[in-house]
Amino acid sequence: MYTSTFTFAKGDYDADFFALDDRIAAIARAIPGYLGEEAWENAANGLISNVYYWDSMEALQQLMSHPAHREAKQAQAKWLRGYQVVIAEVVRTYGDGGIAHPLAETTPAH
Repeated sequence: MYTSTFTFAKGDYDADFFALDDRIAAIARAIPGYLGEEAWENAANGLISNVYYWDSMEALQQLMSHPAHREAKQAQAKWLRGYQVVIAEVVRTYGDGGIAHPLAETTPAH
């Protein structure tokens, strides 16, 4: 299992940004191997992190190589004030079932 975390500083969004963002989200959710996502905003510094969960690197690569994703990468400077991407392999995940989480159904409680 893998995560792709996209952390960014918001810039000026326009209609093109929202349309492309919605399109990429729909594409990601349609890829076999997409497991879910969550988003966080740090109120202190205004950064936003979107975490996407994938069952394989191949599934993640499908999104990364999609033309809409490449289009967004080329246009990001119009909408963002900076970003960082982290791709990581998940070694373990667990919880007590007390919160909703994209991976809650895939792992046993501890």
